[in-house]
Amino acid sequence: MKNTIKLIAVIAFAFMTMSAAAQVKLGHIETQKLIQSMPEFIASQKTMEAEQASVEKELTSLGEQFQLKMGEYTKNMKTYSDIVRASKEQELQDLQKRVQSFQEIAQNNLEKKNQELMQPIITKATEAIKAVGKENGFTYILDMSAGGILYAAEGSQDILPLVKKKLGMQ
Repeated sequence: MKNTIKLIAVIAFAFMTMSAAAQVKLGHIETQKLIQSMPEFIASQKTMEAEQASVEKELTSLGEQFQLKMGEYTKNMKTYSDIVRASKEQELQDLQKRVQSFQEIAQNNLEKKNQELMQPIITKATEAIKAVGKENGFTYILDMSAGGILYAAEGSQDILPLVKKKLGMQ
C-alpha cells in the first residue's frame, strides 16, 4: 500500500512537472545585433567619430609642437648656455607631460561620452525586449550575444523581429 501511494505520488509529480515544462515559452535574441541596428546607435557612432577626430586633431597639433621644439633644441643645443639649455629641456619635458596628460584625459572623456551615449540605447533595447516578452507570454528570453548560450532549441523563438517592430524599425 505504501509503495502504491509513493508510486502514485511520483507519477503525479512527473505529470505536474511535464505540464509545467510544457508551459515554458523560450525566446532568444542577439542584443548586440539589435543595438547595432538601432538608429540611435548609428547616430552615437557618428558622434563618437567626431569626438575622436577632434581629439586626434589636438593630439597631432601637440605632437607637432613637441617635434618642432625638439628639432629647434637639437639644432641649437650646442649654442645654448647651461641656463638656456636647462630651460629648453624643462620646456620639452613639460610639453611631453602635457601631451601624455591630454591623452589620458581625452581617453577617459571619450569612454565617459560613449557610456553616456550608449546607456539610453541599452535601456531602450532592454525595455523593448521586456515588453515583447510580456506581450507574447515568454517565460525566458536568452541573450545569444552574451556568449553563454551555445544552443537554442527549435522551440526557442528569435524575438529580434518582434523587438524591432516594437521599436518601429524594419
